Amino acid sequence: MADATVFVVDDDPSVRSALKRLVASVGLDCETFASADEYIAARKPDASGCLIVDIRLPGLSGLELQEQLGRLGYHLPVIFLTGHGDIRTTVRAMRGGAVDVLAKPFHEQELLDAIRHAIEVDRDARQKHADRSRRQEQYESLTPRERQVLALVVSGHLNKQIAAELNLAESTVKLHRAEVMQKMNARSIAELVYTVADLAMDPRPQQSA
Repeated sequence: MADATVFVVDDDPSVRSALKRLVASVGLDCETFASADEYIAARKPDASGCLIVDIRLPGLSGLELQEQLGRLGYHLPVIFLTGHGDIRTTVRAMRGGAVDVLAKPFHEQELLDAIRHAIEVDRDARQKHADRSRRQEQYESLTPRERQVLALVVSGHLNKQIAAELNLAESTVKLHRAEVMQKMNARSIAELVYTVADLAMDPRPQQSA
């Protein structure tokens, strides 16, 4: 977790100081902000870690901050702190993507556990995004004909059927299929099917120009 940063947004200076000391005690970087607007102005879109936010803030509330960050495409995991928690607020926070909602006063270990979980969530999400981007690049490296073959392969067509569908020799289909497997770095048809599903691609073959 050494490369992660914990961002704290709370209007109480004593809370910010206490949280910064707690976070530093486990070897994590911590940056603090007195308001949502202050955080938004200084936010680092590429930073990894998590965000700890007081639900009740002057100006933009913690929940409003969460919603605005979502609209901006900024999805750092959020842990909410509240001294006035209720079920409706908690449900709204969790539906917005919060990983936890802790009532003040909270146990230090409880917060540290929530931070550890939030950082793991962030890392998993970043890894999945990187994997998906890699698969998208692999798909874009295919020629139009290879994309047609891919679509038919993942739809369950045999080489002979693909050859008839595309008016190709079966040996040519085998070559295209081998190229698809290599470019997509797939070891099986199941991996190709997973890639198509993950990228939300239309499995139907497109007609080449």
